[in-house]
Amino acid sequence: MASNAVRVAAAQMTSISDLAANLATCSRLIKEAASAGAKLLCFPEAFSYVGTKDGDSVRVAEPLDGPIMSHYCSLARESSIWLSLGGFQEKGSDPQRLSNTHVIVDDTGKIISSYSKIHLFDVDVPGGRVYKESSFTESGKDIVAVDSPVGRLGLSVCYDLRFPEMYQLLRFQHEAQVLLVPAAFTTVTGEAHWEILLRARAIETQCYVIAAAQAGKHNDKRESYGDTLIIDPWGTIVGRLPDRLSTGIVVADIDLSFVDSVREKMPIAKQRKPIGFWKAASL
Repeated sequence: MASNAVRVAAAQMTSISDLAANLATCSRLIKEAASAGAKLLCFPEAFSYVGTKDGDSVRVAEPLDGPIMSHYCSLARESSIWLSLGGFQEKGSDPQRLSNTHVIVDDTGKIISSYSKIHLFDVDVPGGRVYKESSFTESGKDIVAVDSPVGRLGLSVCYDLRFPEMYQLLRFQHEAQVLLVPAAFTTVTGEAHWEILLRARAIETQCYVIAAAQAGKHNDKRESYGDTLIIDPWGTIVGRLPDRLSTGIVVADIDLSFVDSVREKMPIAKQRKPIGFWKAASL
């Protein structure tokens, strides 16, 4: 590993409706990432639980200071590694709904920051089922970026990926250097759009993108696409799990001086037009 680089890892797994089993899988992957020298390990959306029915997630939802998240904080502390845990079923203000929350835990086991998913997956997937995430999930309202040993992290969750203006704000207003996209993409949408959307977000923001994915069949009704990726600010894939459906981690070294170099050579931050320009432009 180059002296100016830092090692990161992204996990791929197939979460099920068994909190203990998922915790055991995550524990194994955390130890593997720590042994590989990673400073940050990113887990996919719904890492701790995937229910067989939508209401199941609401029933297991807990506050961030509850026992489920406490277990994951302990794992971070025991392995001295930062964790990106997105999204966690956080108990909402309405007992019938939860927040899909991306949690950042430092290497001492302390929760540093959290982001609640803004864009909820209310979609009739072509050739698939109809999803209505808003029926049991509260939408977040705040964009979140946080400093870490691997750079300034811009937080998002899954379906957020389709809304580039959010990542523009993370880069140009919140100064993100690394975008985190934990996800559980459907097989249909993943096959069509997953890689191209991730690479587009990396290129247009000149950020690293770490995309940890759920993979394979969770139950009889739900299946995720997989394909966990780490992408550099030029849009090049620098880390990819060889098997799109396997459980494991991918490791890559990211270099923040490369972020600076790309941004210096193509200075889009200086060249982009303010919102007022477009409002005044003739159509």
